[in-house]
Amino acid sequence: MRLAREGMAFAIKAEVRDPGARTFAFRAQKTMYGGKHIAEGDTVFVFASENEGGRGLVACGVVTSAKALARKRGIARQTPRVSITVKRTALGKRPLGRNELRRFADWDDGQPETELNFKFYRQATNKIVGITDEAAAFLAGFF
Repeated sequence: MRLAREGMAFAIKAEVRDPGARTFAFRAQKTMYGGKHIAEGDTVFVFASENEGGRGLVACGVVTSAKALARKRGIARQTPRVSITVKRTALGKRPLGRNELRRFADWDDGQPETELNFKFYRQATNKIVGITDEAAAFLAGFF
């Protein structure tokens, strides 16, 4: 599995209507923790948002298109938004979501599970996030 350039991979938590789809299109997604740098060719791990009835990690894939949205005029603080299309390369084989990550809450312990819990569930909004090589390697073990 090819990871993103410069050692960075990405994960998205969003509404996923069909977890088995071959292609996912995510429009105007919020970005945090470096998520705004996602680009074509990057590896992305797809989490179906529990807020939208999903079950957590469902797939991984490669970004086939990424487009940053222009900021709106007159609004001082805006979270950058990006639209991406992802070609699925694998389906998740084991569950990983809010329930499995909840106990990893010592924010300074350096574990990949804690990183994912912090970035996705401390503030439960849907978003694209940059993840470390350790978190990417951990997630790769679910496929």
